[in-house]
Amino acid sequence: MRHRVIMVLAIVTVLLGGVMLVPAAYARFSGGEVLASIGGIGGGEKVPAPAPTPPPPPTLANAPVSVNFDGKFFSWALMDRKTGKISGAKNMTSTNSTESMIKAWIVSDYLRQLGDKEPSDARKQQVITAIRDSNDKSAEALYNAGGRKPVLDRLIKMCKLTDTKIEPTNAKWAYTQMSPRDAVRMGDCIGDGTAAGPKWTKFVLSEMTKVRGGVEDQKSTTVQGGRWGIIDGLPDEIKDKNPVSIKNGFTMLWADVQWHVNCLAVTDDWTLAVMMRYPQKDGLEYGAKVCASVATQLVTPQPGAALKVPQQPVGKL
Repeated sequence: MRHRVIMVLAIVTVLLGGVMLVPAAYARFSGGEVLASIGGIGGGEKVPAPAPTPPPPPTLANAPVSVNFDGKFFSWALMDRKTGKISGAKNMTSTNSTESMIKAWIVSDYLRQLGDKEPSDARKQQVITAIRDSNDKSAEALYNAGGRKPVLDRLIKMCKLTDTKIEPTNAKWAYTQMSPRDAVRMGDCIGDGTAAGPKWTKFVLSEMTKVRGGVEDQKSTTVQGGRWGIIDGLPDEIKDKNPVSIKNGFTMLWADVQWHVNCLAVTDDWTLAVMMRYPQKDGLEYGAKVCASVATQLVTPQPGAALKVPQQPVGKL
């Protein structure tokens, strides 16, 4: 009697196992659809397979950069602001004169020292025009208010710069020698609130999104074009994610008959600096396109059908 009971239970187990295996086998041959039913195979509903995981949103990350550069100096650096890691060209510790790129620090340093106080209307106008229009007179006034050379001493100390050298004669801010590696550190220092302090950081970063004027607008020391370069090399997906704060520096120096061009961009995720010197004959537009090209090459994932990155014809590049 006991043997018969055991035999019956074994048969029932085999039959139930077969019933459970059929849907699994069917699912294996039906393109990932599962047959759901109650009490057997018949009368089930097809459930679609889970949708594929969408690709990560585009950002900037270290990647090979190829530039057929016609000039004396070209370098770049990229900081991942989440990890603090800096990558870039092999010569990213070499320096260039900062020109107007350093105005972002001059403004931040002045505002941080105000603390919770409000600047006068005249000072606030200087703050705004020094960033938006790259106004030299406004920047000089704020630099004088901060004590001149101590403004740069604080930059080096507070932002932990290692390659930056102050112009020895009169500590002229434009002639400060800075590397791309230090430039992205300065960008991070502005972005994390160290430079401008808790009250003014959002204001400074916002002003840096409002830089205006194109390459053709460089007309004087008070009205200069500054909205070009890295910003032009980024896809809309990056620019739409969060505002990109920028500050470029650019001067044709007659001392060496070279354009000194620097581009700086800061976002929540990264900060990028591109710095160069090249012959007068190539014009400012050449440097603007170099900056854009570097940014485009660092976009990841690289452009596909769903990611449109502006193409940057750069002539000699």
